[in-house]
Amino acid sequence: MPDNKIHIYLMPGMAANPSIFDGLSLSPDIFETHTLEWFVPDRNMSFESYAKKMCDNILHEHPVLLGVSFGGMLVQEMARHIKTHKVIAVSTVKTKDELPKRMIFAKYTKVHKLLPTGLVNNVELLAKYAFGETATKRLDLYKKYLSVRDKQYIDWSIDHIVNWSQTQPPKNLVHIHGEKDAVFPMANIKNCITVKNGTHTMIIHRAKWFNENLPSIILE
Repeated sequence: MPDNKIHIYLMPGMAANPSIFDGLSLSPDIFETHTLEWFVPDRNMSFESYAKKMCDNILHEHPVLLGVSFGGMLVQEMARHIKTHKVIAVSTVKTKDELPKRMIFAKYTKVHKLLPTGLVNNVELLAKYAFGETATKRLDLYKKYLSVRDKQYIDWSIDHIVNWSQTQPPKNLVHIHGEKDAVFPMANIKNCITVKNGTHTMIIHRAKWFNENLPSIILE
């Protein structure tokens, strides 16, 4: 029997687990949330193939897909393969043109392949990649959030971020971006809902904003 609820699937950012969404609290009468988790890709797996495989975890028709950072890119790719009610991209980019210059530089120089990703158990380094900030103040917190530390997964993720080629976002996309995002600077971002003083980790640190604003964003 249909339950008439709006099902929201939550996709965390690179290397992060679903605990980044612990602060989200939406009315259970209207919404039901489900979390998605990263898996280690097969060798040379395309982003499209990965997205298709992730779609196997979507068990409801016309869901809302909400993704953060690299997870925001992934849900946009997933939306090519399933019908969605809405796609919400948080702290991410909608097209390759919104990528920062350093990532475009990495694409052409392959400098990202020289990153010391073998040190993925160094949480400070991983936080710099994933969150764009130095983790020393919040090290224990980041140990909790950043649990996907497989080198093959990290290499694959960074490669697909810098080589992202999307030129047209999904039609039903809503982009939410923090004005102080250090990973994807606001200067490159167009047509988004701006969160004042929001950083790349605002899904964690500004959960109250999302609890107050997501319902109307989803329902409008």
